Amino acid sequence: MNLEIFKKYNKPGPRYTSYPPATFFEGGFTSEQYIEQIKKSNSDKPENLSFYVHIPFCPRLCHFCGCNTGISQKESVIRQYIDSIIKEIKTVTQYLDKNRKVSQIHWGGGTPNSINLDYVEEIMSVFRNNFQFTENAEIAMECHPAYLDFKDIDQLKESGFNRISLGVQDFDPEVLKTVNREPSKLPIKKLVQYMKEKGFAGINLDLIYGLPGQTPKSFAENVNKAIEISPDRLATFSYAHVPWVKAAQKILEKKGLPTPDEKLKMFLTGLNMLTRAGYVTIGMDHYAKKGDELSKALKNKTLHRNFQGYATRETTGQVIGFGSSSITQLQGAYIQNVKQYKQYMELIEKYGVAPDKAYVMKSEDIIIRDVITEIMCNGEVDFDKVGDNFSTDTNKNKEIVQYSPDVLKDFRNDNLGSISKNKVKIHKEGFFIVRNIAMAFDPLLKETEGRYSKTI
Repeated sequence: MNLEIFKKYNKPGPRYTSYPPATFFEGGFTSEQYIEQIKKSNSDKPENLSFYVHIPFCPRLCHFCGCNTGISQKESVIRQYIDSIIKEIKTVTQYLDKNRKVSQIHWGGGTPNSINLDYVEEIMSVFRNNFQFTENAEIAMECHPAYLDFKDIDQLKESGFNRISLGVQDFDPEVLKTVNREPSKLPIKKLVQYMKEKGFAGINLDLIYGLPGQTPKSFAENVNKAIEISPDRLATFSYAHVPWVKAAQKILEKKGLPTPDEKLKMFLTGLNMLTRAGYVTIGMDHYAKKGDELSKALKNKTLHRNFQGYATRETTGQVIGFGSSSITQLQGAYIQNVKQYKQYMELIEKYGVAPDKAYVMKSEDIIIRDVITEIMCNGEVDFDKVGDNFSTDTNKNKEIVQYSPDVLKDFRNDNLGSISKNKVKIHKEGFFIVRNIAMAFDPLLKETEGRYSKTI
């Protein structure tokens, strides 16, 4: 693929970690409505449970970050926040079918590994005491390497974690300084090597391209260092510049962002280097070794995706989020907790749950979500199969997603995909602009044009 193709398709669009995107969530959702949706989830598929725990605290705020975070508080506040999460878990547990098993737990933030890991173990104990786990349950944490050492890795392993994602972002200390991010406490290579010795699987490194101070050459050096470290998985995220959402990002504008052409070259550099090194492309920004579960799932067309990233169908469950701003992803609804952690703790104290915004799915939404998920994860949509899955008419499903071969003609002409009567299949090259292809199946997109970062 050449640079001109990427320029052609590099326009704003959703990341499709959910459908509809979070921009469609509406306020005013009550605790009673939330509990009703939790009860309803017991009779929906998948039966498995995925839990997400949000820790909003960070010792230092990175200027590029778009997450819901706040500067770390004194110990008494963190203690109160942990108690609130435990109370929320116990409240929700009352309404869940005890036969449902946990197949995935994901800790994010913020910087979850910056708090005392005894708190983490405390919450993990609540999960273990109240739920059964599947045999291959995925227990993962997003870790900032500035606050991670060998003793921490030991404690995470003892708490049941089997996957760690390291937010490296860039190996150059000058770039990290520019974006106000602390460098790793220990060499990344030594951390990863120790994790492997301890039996962690699916070790992931995150890199970001498009930050001030980065060039195509410097990003190539980043990727080369990552390849030498040899993680199981690697993600190269496009820096999403949305200063209208995160005002701190305006600081990076003053420091000078790479040009769009430079950013595209960084993406292509990472793509070429990683695929030559034997990594399989997962979606448009993730890579995995050939023997990794994600690569196997892609090959078997059983890859899935949620707010926590790519997963296999085996580990995917309906997601219940705990903590401020966390998002619950049920078969029939999305519910997001209040964003401010102080308000979250107040509501948990009163009601045991703290919903704020939500979107209750219509039957048409569920079909569109299935189509977009299959495009984003497995690179194809078979409308006959969609009809079989939902016991619906093939032509009716096409109408629901407002499908038209004419909308996809550019992708076909650029040899990015093929179209038959009832099937659309993305070629290998098409995965790199997969968000654009998914947008062709999104009837709601026109209502939110201009709200998103560019796709590459």
